[in-house]
This record gives sequence, structure tokens and C-alpha cells, in this order.
Amino acid sequence: MSVATPASEMPAVVSGNLLDLRRTHLFERPGDVDSLAARLRGRLITPDSPEFDGARRVVNFTVDRRPLAIAQAADADDVAEAVNFARDNGVPLAVRSGGHSLAQLSIIDGALVVDLSRMKRVRIDPEARIARVQPGTTSGDLAGPANAHGLALSTGDTHSVGMGGLTTGGGIGYMVRKYGLTIDNLLAAQVVTAAGDVLDISKDRHPDLFWAIRGGGGNVGIVTELTFRLAPVGQILGGELMLPATRETLRGYLDYAVAAPDDLTTIANLIQAPPAPHVPAEWVGKPVLAILVCWTGDLGAGEQAVAPLRALATPVADLVAVRPYPEMYTFTAHFAEPHGASIRMMFADDLSDASLDAAIDAMTHASSPYSLIQFRGLGGAMARVPEEATAFAHRRRRYFVAAIAVWLDPAENPASHEAWTAALWEKVRPDGNGVYVNFLENEGPERVREAYPPTTYDRLAAVKRRYDPTNLFRFNQNIPPWPDDSNGAQPEPVGASLAMAGIG
Repeated sequence: MSVATPASEMPAVVSGNLLDLRRTHLFERPGDVDSLAARLRGRLITPDSPEFDGARRVVNFTVDRRPLAIAQAADADDVAEAVNFARDNGVPLAVRSGGHSLAQLSIIDGALVVDLSRMKRVRIDPEARIARVQPGTTSGDLAGPANAHGLALSTGDTHSVGMGGLTTGGGIGYMVRKYGLTIDNLLAAQVVTAAGDVLDISKDRHPDLFWAIRGGGGNVGIVTELTFRLAPVGQILGGELMLPATRETLRGYLDYAVAAPDDLTTIANLIQAPPAPHVPAEWVGKPVLAILVCWTGDLGAGEQAVAPLRALATPVADLVAVRPYPEMYTFTAHFAEPHGASIRMMFADDLSDASLDAAIDAMTHASSPYSLIQFRGLGGAMARVPEEATAFAHRRRRYFVAAIAVWLDPAENPASHEAWTAALWEKVRPDGNGVYVNFLENEGPERVREAYPPTTYDRLAAVKRRYDPTNLFRFNQNIPPWPDDSNGAQPEPVGASLAMAGIG
């Protein structure tokens, strides 16, 4: 096997696109990649493989990148082999779980992609109320088997989101006010570090690493198994309550969503009413507030808890009913289909009338009929966990707000949709206070800092220095391992890495 040029001998990257130069040094020797393929239990897909085009696609169809190879890992040992190969050969390394990365960082030009989507094993111990899942498992993959035992985990709001990426960002789901974030139910994990070590971690084993993976994104390692405590949830009172979109209705929702009993978690989407069977014809295309309701307590008490929402205005449509918890994903199934998206998100403690008016006006003039502006009332169990307990630290924020332009035709120019998102963002941003790392696009280091209070950011950087001192795991919402004022030699800046990948 040919010996690749060590990363330390590669030219320093300051700016520009040196990806072709790296290919010249490292990737003209197919034997190197072949040697990795021989060591995997899973598959290594290269540009010559007939499956390559399908394997490199993600949910966002605007992403059209050609990685060096895609390692479809079968287990933690495969992940470690890929990590070792990338580190030892100076190959850029990206990680894909469910392919929902809003920052579009799960597929990178010229990189070795560790694809976890085939690692989907789910094991449930109904007596202990514990689930052990691999990172390629989706919210939907877990919800069904858990529901068969009258159990559930508060995960993402779309069935196809991978548990690996969701969990390492935090996990704000349909039961966040009752059962907290996904990470608040994480008991243990298995992680592959940049050194290629496979570690079993928990609050008692490698507690610094366990702290960091609960909200720190993919900065400190690749999660290969997750152990969760499940909640006793079978039937819920849930579904969609659609109301006319007015400032009064939206204000009433926001006021009640954070004051309601903890058993009631809601997600309110300001949308243009779709031409769906349950929507009266005269409302199609008009702005409405579509509230996704999830009540996990006594079903009779649930009707009382939902009554204040129904009283805000005469409903346009009311699909709230007793149903198995997994059915909540039917209301967001369309988000699993290929689409383009432009997003800006913030947490907030209050929203001005001007922001509410701007949101309603933006939806009236949306660039796409599929776009939405999302509001979530937070609090409850999520807010009772100490801020320092996990790397997700924005626990006291009252609201989640996101402007999301969505389009379904790949031929459409993204510019008009991106302009719509940007225009609304400028109007509502003054009300913001922090951001959820899983809802960040590739927006730069300052926005990454908004995802973490300063003490949390510094603590994450310290863990990063211990477990990934050369920033091997950099295609994420990156927290560099080196201090900002360092005068010593540094690995290439993440900004340069993104420029190299053609996404800076």
C-alpha cells in the first residue's frame, strides 16, 4: 500500500480552495481507500460504485456534493476504522446520521463520510423502561416499538430525523415540557473519539465527554449507541388545531403555551393553509396558525387543557383526538420528503407586537406556499434541569422561533426564498436570545457562540482540546479546540475547511 503524505506535511490552509491540491497528495492512490474497504464490516461506497449518487443525497436537494468515499458503517469498530484512516491520511472527515443537517455538513466534497444511517438497531427493555438505539435510528424507528410497550421518548418532530444528530444537539420534541429534552433522558452512550477509541460513557464514566455530547453537537466524537430512559406514554390527546392567523390569536397562543400544565407541549406553525381534505376551500392559501398539540396526561384533563387554545378563535380545522403517540409524526411527514430550505432560528423570552405583525405579514407574502414560521412554548421539565448540567444551556428561554422557507421544486432559484427568510429575520432578530445548535445553518462562528453561554462554550472548548486537539471533527457547528488568542501553531481554521468544501 502506498504511504500517504502525513497531514503535518500538507501546506497550511489559510483561505481559498485547496481541495484539489489535497486530492493530488492523498487520493490518487486507490489502494489507500481499498485498504479501508477491506477492514470494514459495512460497505465503502466510492464514486465508481453504482450506489454512489443515491448514497450522497440528503433531504435538502440543493446539496450536490461528491465525497471521496462514503463508509456505511455497520458498528462502532467500522466507525473507528474510518476515523483512524481519515486522521492518519489527512483526509477531511464528515459524519452523516439522518441527513437532515440544516447546515448541510453531512456530505462534503472530497471528504470521507462516515454514514451511520445503516446503524438502526433498537433494543427495548420494557420492564426497565430503557431503550438502546444506534445513531442511524430515526424518531419514527423508535416511536413504534416503544409504543408497543406503552412507552415513548421525547425526540424530534419529524419521523426521519436521525437520533445521533438529534441527541447531540439536545432534542426539543413533542413532550419537552413534560419529559425534557432528549438528552435529559440519556443514561449512557458509546462514542468513538478522534483517537479511534471506542468509549462507553455516562455520568460516572468519562463524565466530561458525557456532558459535552449532550448539546455540543458532533464536536467531540461520533456517537455509536445511545441508552435512554423511556416515559410511560401510550395514548395521547394530540393532533392539529388550525386557527385563523391574527396578532391576537398568536399572542394568545404564546401566553398560554408557557403557562399550560407540563403535560401539554405544543408546536405552532404559521403557514398558508394547504389544499388538504380537512381544510375548508375558502381558507386554502390564507395564513393560519396550525398548532400541533401533544397532551401526555389524563385524557379527560387533556380536553380541559386544550380548551383555552380552542377558545382563541373559531377553529378552521380541529384534528385533536386520542391517538397513539407515533401518529404525531403523520402531521410532519412531508418534511421527510426532498426539499430545499432556508432557515433562521432564535430563542426568545418575549416577542413584540411588531415581531408578530412582521411574521403574519411575511406569511401573507411568502415566497413559497410551503414555508412556515414556527413558534414553540418551552419551559416545564426542560427548564428545571440546571443550566450547567449539559452542554445545552439555554434552558430558561421561554420561546423557540424559526423562519423556515421551504420549496419543493429543485429547479427553483433559492435566492427568492433565502431573501424571504433574511427579510423576516432582520425584523424579529432584536427579540432573540440564543439559538438552538440543531437549527443553525452555516452562519459563522459568532452564531455558533450564540448557541452557548460563554462559560459553556469555554468548557466545550476544553473538552474538545482533550478529545479532538486537531479538530478532526470540524464539519459541524464547530467549536475549535484552540483559544482565540493562541499564538502557536494551529490546525486549519474551520472557516478554511468550509471554504475548501465549497460551502464557505
